Amino acid sequence: MISSVYKRIYKEIKKYDTIVIARHVGPDPDALGSQFGLKEIILNTFPNKKVYCVGAAVSKFKFIGIMDKFDESWYDNALLIITDTPDRKRVDGVDPDRFKYKIKIDHHPTVDDYCDIEWVDDTASSASQLIMELSFNTPLKINTKAAEDLYVGLVSDTNRFMYSYTTAKTFDLVSKLIKKTNLNFTGLYENLYLRPFKEIQFQGYLATHMNITENGLGYIMLTDEVLKEHEVDSSTASNMVSNFNYIDEIYAWVIFSDDKANDTIRGSIRSRGPVINTVAASFGGGGHAMASGVRVKTMDEVENIIKALDKTCKEYKKELKHRK
Repeated sequence: MISSVYKRIYKEIKKYDTIVIARHVGPDPDALGSQFGLKEIILNTFPNKKVYCVGAAVSKFKFIGIMDKFDESWYDNALLIITDTPDRKRVDGVDPDRFKYKIKIDHHPTVDDYCDIEWVDDTASSASQLIMELSFNTPLKINTKAAEDLYVGLVSDTNRFMYSYTTAKTFDLVSKLIKKTNLNFTGLYENLYLRPFKEIQFQGYLATHMNITENGLGYIMLTDEVLKEHEVDSSTASNMVSNFNYIDEIYAWVIFSDDKANDTIRGSIRSRGPVINTVAASFGGGGHAMASGVRVKTMDEVENIIKALDKTCKEYKKELKHRK
């Protein structure tokens, strides 16, 4: 079945002269790495094709690639490939329904079936892993720049191979990537992890002001005023959520931040035990069992999410006691 998916995707890539690659709003390195990595692979294989990456620019990750400005004429004659995006409403920069043909490549549990080809593998560590897999099982030719993008995406989404969905297959594909492209992977970490001192100070603010319930939920709400005071944006705040793993008193944690640019409140949720994606899904979000996100409009919704997550943590604590 999977091999037929490789062939079907390759067939459509080969057929179209113009290809648009999209991903989700508020992109993380995996969304961008899979997007730009695929662009590089296609151009390396078919130099005469026109391939564009679309969506809002993210200055923090501009080292991965620079976004292309979308042209309405592409709706009529381009193939759309969407990476790392389980639902239609989170696709950034384009309306998927207006394209003649569209492909989804994703590692999240399915939310919407909105593409002609839906390649979803929620056992994969990242969308970047799936792009590696696609390249190694078709005539698509990977190059060093693509390898860099995909490695950054995978390393970020696995938090340096620490998450449980890092499998033997993940390591096999990364090993093949390094051997095939002679990738200098150690040189990539500086771009990914180098931060200005103000972000370190902001991390201190988060630790100082995070609330912890008796059931083991950590949570904080960052207003627009707080973000401006610390000179960080909503995206930066959300991407710092992984810094609070392995804290003894916390089983799950969530960082809410005002996203004035999109008129939403952004919630990034992580866990080291309780299943949290069901809570996120009940509020219009989604993701993995231990890493999810949600976007809401009101503080009432924020408070209801906190209550639901706290209840999930309480149930998890009970399960732990029964295991002992």
